[in-house]
Amino acid sequence: MSVSASMVKELREQTGAGMMECKKALVAAEGNTEKAIELLRKSGQANAEKKSSRVAADGRIAIAVDGNKAAIAEINSETDFVARGENFIEFAEAVVDAALTSSVEDVGALSTTTLSDGRMIETARTDLVAKVGENISVRRFERVEAADHLGNYTHGARIGVLVSLSGGNAELARDVAMHVAASNPLCVDEDGVPADMLERERRIITEQAADSGKPAEIVEKMVSGRVAKFLREITLLGQSFVKDPDVSVGKLLKSAGATVTAFVRYELGEGIEKKQ
Repeated sequence: MSVSASMVKELREQTGAGMMECKKALVAAEGNTEKAIELLRKSGQANAEKKSSRVAADGRIAIAVDGNKAAIAEINSETDFVARGENFIEFAEAVVDAALTSSVEDVGALSTTTLSDGRMIETARTDLVAKVGENISVRRFERVEAADHLGNYTHGARIGVLVSLSGGNAELARDVAMHVAASNPLCVDEDGVPADMLERERRIITEQAADSGKPAEIVEKMVSGRVAKFLREITLLGQSFVKDPDVSVGKLLKSAGATVTAFVRYELGEGIEKKQ
């Protein structure tokens, strides 16, 4: 049967595929739209496999909140242009909503979770790949359940933070989340600093101080002071609060009778090598 321009246009609107791809699919399906959609999805799956080797280092950090529970997820694309598109944003929001409501613990299991439109996340992902022509990936997600107050903060779509606060109030929880976004602490306090990292830093500082030629007792004081400074810089409680640098986050929390029980900070593309 002949394929009309209106049929091609309708299929394109439903799938987002190119005009020629839609026409070819309709011809192959003898004008049956449902079969044509299936053919496009199959070809989209093939395209997704070809594109899966391409680096997806752009995208967005998405957060979903429900009461004192929240989820944060990183969904990647190859370019900022696609990441700013409505289709990608809708997909990212659907993924983080599913991460919040499901009980799965890893991305592989999350990919089989069903969305509100009946598709699995993996199916929605490959459909989006076919539509936008870029590799799309769900990189990671995490959930946080707050002790008393949940703070969340996003800097654009590139940095996202969740904070669980015991004591304090909602405003303080958000302020701490904003601080974490800006200052990127490694952990809450000194107890969370990996022993090997601390030992390596101490060794480097000791060697630098020894090269100064100062007496041993002075070198020891130099090392102690520099190690303490290092710990203040990388721990949340030791850092100067971004909204009032004269006060440490630790003192701020103590004055409010609050403690941070957990925080998660995602920065888009961190750890991904992107070809320039």
